[in-house]
Amino acid sequence: MTVLQTNIDWAVLERAALDVQTRAHAPYSAYQVGAAVLTASGRIFTGCNVENASYGLSICAERSAIVQMVAAGERAPIALTVVTPGTSKLGPGVESPAIGAPCGMCRQTLAEFAEDLPIRMSVADQEGLSRMTSLAALLPEAFRAKSS
Repeated sequence: MTVLQTNIDWAVLERAALDVQTRAHAPYSAYQVGAAVLTASGRIFTGCNVENASYGLSICAERSAIVQMVAAGERAPIALTVVTPGTSKLGPGVESPAIGAPCGMCRQTLAEFAEDLPIRMSVADQEGLSRMTSLAALLPEAFRAKSS
């Protein structure tokens, strides 16, 4: 059985991501993101994006959730949900996608802990506007440490 075939309560994960999304610190983009990671032990870890005036110091919601997972001693994520605000203006002539996907750094961070996992991407306050994908689809041929 692949991880994509496991029984995951996406509604519970989405509620957790929606809850933490409201606590995001996004004064520069106004693009609040929430994420929830389910681990093999059944625990859920959440994270939100935290922006910084020095953009390189910002952290995305997905990586924030992974940091919480690792800090709690867990290392086996089996599912991820990401909630974004939907299409929004990010600046002059720049618009976000309707359904936001994890960025490249988040994809690589997830690949540090999982070969593959299902990812549900949803839009806050727009029930039914979601899309399923997987880490393998978003990051084929991920860079990984050589296993011994």
